[in-house]
Amino acid sequence: MKEINIESWNRKEHYEFFSTFKSPHFGFTANVNCTKAYKLAKENHISFFAYYFHKSIIAANAIREFKLRIIDHKVYELDQNHAGSTIARDDHTFAFSYIDFDEDFDVFNSRLQKEIEAVKNSTGLRLDPDKNNVEYIRYTTIPWVSFTQIIHPSNIDNTDSVPRISFGKFFKENGALLMPVSVEGHHGLMDGYHISEFFRIFEELLNS
Repeated sequence: MKEINIESWNRKEHYEFFSTFKSPHFGFTANVNCTKAYKLAKENHISFFAYYFHKSIIAANAIREFKLRIIDHKVYELDQNHAGSTIARDDHTFAFSYIDFDEDFDVFNSRLQKEIEAVKNSTGLRLDPDKNNVEYIRYTTIPWVSFTQIIHPSNIDNTDSVPRISFGKFFKENGALLMPVSVEGHHGLMDGYHISEFFRIFEELLNS
């Protein structure tokens, strides 16, 4: 992790301007084509969720702005993002999971499956103070509906700089499988271009 020199940063005015907002967060939802990814996952008998989840964190780690965080009113660039996600239980409650990133899908998926199993065999939110930190992008999945917008709870903390990525239920349109994805970030650290880049890279990875 390295500190950003705000005085020489090309986003100095953007950061200072949006940091005065009580809620400087912004984002949008778009559909991504996941036709090839779904087919590949099914052919290889792997979890489609695990497959696209892994591709999404690769995409987030490919964009510098997704690795920027505000810590003690200073801006830092992380070495890499990890994944923190809600996982649903059979009783319709959920808990948090913490998956350390690895480029190797099998390693990442093994960690994910262990976290899913831990959630299934627990109660409550399963908060982990040691891992509930800025390195874990906040993921959630709403597999029951193809949403067009999503609202997250917030404590109105204008230094909260962890991106939020949400997946919805995939659906078929004109022969293609599409999945709604919502991305939110701190506007002092990223703009619409950077979120658009996430969507571009994510979709390319899904269809590679």
